[in-house]
Amino acid sequence: MAGTDPRLQLRGRQIECQTLDQLVATVQAGHSSVLILRGEAGIGKTALLEYARDSASGCRTARAAGVESEMELAFGGLHQLCAPFLDRLCSLPGPQRDALETAFGVSAGTPPDRFLVGLAVLSLLADVAEKEPLICLVDDAQWLDRVSAQTLAFVARRLLAERIGLVLAVREPGLEHELTGLRHLQVGRLSDSDARALMDSVTPGRLDERVRDRIVAETQGNPLALLELPRGLTPAELAGGFGRPDIRPLASQIEQSFLRRVTSLPADTQRLLFIAAAEPVGDVTLLTRAAELLGIDAAAAAPAEAAGLITIGTRVRFRHPLVRSAAYHVAAPQDRQSVHRALADATDPHADPERRAWHLANAAAGPEEAVAAELERCADRAQARGGVAAAAAFLERAAELTPDPARRGARALTAARAKYQAGGFDAALELLDAAELSPLDEHELAQAGLLRGQIMFTSRSAGAALPLLLRAAKRLEPLDAGLARETYRDALEAAMTAGRLSSGAQLVDIAQAALAAPPGPRPGRDDLLLNGLAVMSTEGYAAGVPMVRQALDAFRTEGISRQEGLGWLPLACRLAHNVWDFDNWSALSAGLVDLARETGALSVLPSALHMLASNRAMAGELAVADALVAEAATIGEATGSRVFAHYAALVVEPWKGREAATRQVIETITRDTLLAGEGKVQTAGQWASSVLYNSLGRYEEAYVAAERGCEHPQELGGPFIRSMVELVEAATRSGRPARAAEAARRLDEMAQASGTDWALGTSAVARAQVSDGPAAEALYREAIERLGRTEVRITFARARLLYGEWLRRENRRLDAREHLGAAYEMFTQMGAEAFAERARRELQATGETIRKRPAEARATLTAQEAQIARLAGDGLTNPEIGAQLFISPHTVEWHLRKVFAKLGIASRKQIRTTLLDGTAVTA
Repeated sequence: MAGTDPRLQLRGRQIECQTLDQLVATVQAGHSSVLILRGEAGIGKTALLEYARDSASGCRTARAAGVESEMELAFGGLHQLCAPFLDRLCSLPGPQRDALETAFGVSAGTPPDRFLVGLAVLSLLADVAEKEPLICLVDDAQWLDRVSAQTLAFVARRLLAERIGLVLAVREPGLEHELTGLRHLQVGRLSDSDARALMDSVTPGRLDERVRDRIVAETQGNPLALLELPRGLTPAELAGGFGRPDIRPLASQIEQSFLRRVTSLPADTQRLLFIAAAEPVGDVTLLTRAAELLGIDAAAAAPAEAAGLITIGTRVRFRHPLVRSAAYHVAAPQDRQSVHRALADATDPHADPERRAWHLANAAAGPEEAVAAELERCADRAQARGGVAAAAAFLERAAELTPDPARRGARALTAARAKYQAGGFDAALELLDAAELSPLDEHELAQAGLLRGQIMFTSRSAGAALPLLLRAAKRLEPLDAGLARETYRDALEAAMTAGRLSSGAQLVDIAQAALAAPPGPRPGRDDLLLNGLAVMSTEGYAAGVPMVRQALDAFRTEGISRQEGLGWLPLACRLAHNVWDFDNWSALSAGLVDLARETGALSVLPSALHMLASNRAMAGELAVADALVAEAATIGEATGSRVFAHYAALVVEPWKGREAATRQVIETITRDTLLAGEGKVQTAGQWASSVLYNSLGRYEEAYVAAERGCEHPQELGGPFIRSMVELVEAATRSGRPARAAEAARRLDEMAQASGTDWALGTSAVARAQVSDGPAAEALYREAIERLGRTEVRITFARARLLYGEWLRRENRRLDAREHLGAAYEMFTQMGAEAFAERARRELQATGETIRKRPAEARATLTAQEAQIARLAGDGLTNPEIGAQLFISPHTVEWHLRKVFAKLGIASRKQIRTTLLDGTAVTA
């Protein structure tokens, strides 16, 4: 215990100290390192953070700590960590600076994008670390507000080439979901020998060995318990040990020890401790003002400082979070109310209205309209700062304090909507239940029904949401025609997604109801798109296609607002694919991704990336599609939802022809608890299998998968249509000509209704496969001509492959070589390995000598390297690439150095050419 070396003060923590030493050394060497310290209350996590601070010679340190009572105040923990560096905000790019200033309440502004805030924090810390290595230490991370916790997890996953160390101490259980995938170190209990030595070091006089052993056993190697439990006990109590019948959990025992120490202090000291515990920002001036209002002298702090419970310097600090908890709970309810009232009076209503309102709420003895109204106003302010969870907490408390039942119900409904937006689905449902017990008006009841349906759709299943959405739409018709049609839109999408879980009659019923509903306030392309989809369901595919295509043209050529775009473009993109309108599909899906990025609409961006990835895969740009999947995965890591990343991978991976990777993606998404029961997802899995097996020439397996993918035409979705395409080829090659002919006929009916070159070219390929002689050749030529005018390069390449195979079977080897060679080159350039190998084998069968390009001759880039290389090749700067991929410019530069080395190039100008000529592939 003697000496200045901090490791000598920690017993039984050699491994933990060595790990922290390695982290500091890594940072000092110029690389980032992240560590999560996990353990129970009192296990020594705070002491290890102190060790890391004392050991980080030559490094700058920044600290923050989560506070339980601050969990609902957005960005509070993040502000603690970044506060010393806010003078460097001017060095950040404008959008990042504005986002961080708005989040921290420095300036007013529109709600900042969470990812932009995360990137701003990453850039700020990286800027600080340019001058000297930076060690960031966060204690009690389980009590950080949700936004701060998510942002720090976001930053942690993107630290790579910066001189930054991040250590978070988390009590178990806590933040398991947010911190998944980061390096963890479990801080365990002390061994009996270390525990005995520690107890001997803090226990005065001689202690009976049996008593000591009993205390060691009961404290179970918890250092804080060993240090705190014996304090304040008489020799007789020590002799009796802790074997009381009302024994409580260990954390509660420790808190009881602190409670005894707090209650032994003078009355004014106890009240001062309670003020500090009730206002945990550590503001000494605020503590002093509140104490003066309650008639407490500043000298009252001295006994608490002498007892080692609190330190008052530039900030107020408790020795341990359990001291704060003990100090707060020792007060009677009426004393708590008076202290919170004093804190509210001491808080500047202009500089910090949210915290003042929170204190007023805690000071209220019962319902109080003025306080409820103030909370409601502060909720709007919290929302403007990006704190959705904080807004939800304010609104929930406002509802509790509202005396008027009708107004209480309206506020509970608003709070439920905020909880839903914040991802608190169970809490939102509870608030909805409470709201519906109040006297809501008809419009509010309809909105409650709509919200319940949206929650079910998001958190459970489309099938469960269907009746709720339909009921809400009907109820909204006479009240809000525009919202009613939007609800019908959501109901139709739910029906299409549920697929086989919805009978055809259900889909038809919804479509008929949508057609019968009154138009919105400004009938236009929205109504045209919705009506076109409804007509497809009621009168058949051909009847609805013209309306849908007209609406798609309007969406593409006319301006669109943010609200309309985010609401209607997802359906427009989906239907553009379904009606074979590739140009509009490309333009609208790219536009939706841009809109979602620009506005920070993270609820829309993952699905938008999925649609654009599917589009680029059909265009044969598999590397671009991979980059979009990687971006969806990036968002999934930060938000904790990887559903759309997996779904996006499902529409890309099969084209590569790698069986293990494709099977893994299919199994992952079909096991997902939220998606496994949805019909569209199962159909998509069957389609992916059919593409894979057709590319590998395993036609029997391809037929089984494609047949299953075609079982549910009521889904009206892309996976069903594309399964039909695969079915023609699989059935033809597996000796089922009648089934192939029937599928080709149905495809032609859809193609004639669409009239696009993509549709008619695909139909021509299908009909060619079920034809013979001159008729087959004419159809193959028509397909190649039509598809050659489109951007659908993967279908064009397949048409040339199939035509070449047909020519070889007709013994026209020279003609076959032309088309098989072209198909081979196209597939190879795309990275469609199995189709390329199939074309190569066919070429060899014609007598052509062609060598398979060795994989080792091509540079292999990781998905993120390929993504960064593509963006750099498009002319984006490192900060611009970092902003799009949510990584720092330093990390972009680090990846680009690896890209240059792998590709054997020396400048950014060479990247695009190298990627386009197929030299580089992704791993």
